Amino acid sequence: MRIRVLGPLNADVNGVSIVPTAGKPRQILSLLALYPGQIMPVPTLMEEIWGADPPVSALTTLQTYILQLRRRLGTAMGPDAPHTAKDVLATRHGGYVLQIPTDSADVHEYERRVSAGQAAFEAGDDEGAAQTLRQALALWRGPALVDVRVGPALTIEVLRLEESRLVTVERRIDADLRLGRHCEITAELRDLTARHPHHEGLHSQAMVALYRSGRQAAALDLYRKLRMRLIEELGVEPSPQMQRMHQAMLAVDPALDLSTGPRRGSTFDLYAA
Repeated sequence: MRIRVLGPLNADVNGVSIVPTAGKPRQILSLLALYPGQIMPVPTLMEEIWGADPPVSALTTLQTYILQLRRRLGTAMGPDAPHTAKDVLATRHGGYVLQIPTDSADVHEYERRVSAGQAAFEAGDDEGAAQTLRQALALWRGPALVDVRVGPALTIEVLRLEESRLVTVERRIDADLRLGRHCEITAELRDLTARHPHHEGLHSQAMVALYRSGRQAAALDLYRKLRMRLIEELGVEPSPQMQRMHQAMLAVDPALDLSTGPRRGSTFDLYAA
């Protein structure tokens, strides 16, 4: 079985899709797929489907949805499969579990590669970090579970995954900046800062990329626009790190140069106190 949640929900066995068309069974399959091999409690599944006010028939209806999923599984597995659908989507005390290897789900392959890329970054292997993190990000096919109606539990999971994706993009860009690829990533950073207009980390990376590309005026203008947005929309000044980076660019601080800049955990922390 292969299950993909980093984009539209996709799950197949022997090339046959097992994704139901009805909304609630799709929610159940999505939640189970995020935690293969782990018991998903019945109350969590019920809250995901019906929120805080489940109907009287909730438990019976949930069991019906599980039965529907097992039927789809059984059809895809075929009569000669070594295990039954009830073995794969198993009932356990207090809940249900999807008994598949963790590497059958794209989310776990993504998290494995992110961990490897982070380790390479911290070890100073910038090329390895950039390559591995780029491979992790390539597993995404769009917003997580974009075609699934999400309830309380899946909302939390989607937010977690999307935040992880953005952090991974930042870390990959940090590695690219260390490798002197500032010109190559300027356009990407322009797009990212437009989509995340208050994100100081991305703005700091864009400023450094522009500065190292010989576009000091553009870097300073980006800071000016960020500061105006923060003041007008949130009533706050940029962080001390951003203010110090701005002053460093005005002073043409050599620490901003690729060849002399100190190795920090991130571009945003280049001027951390």
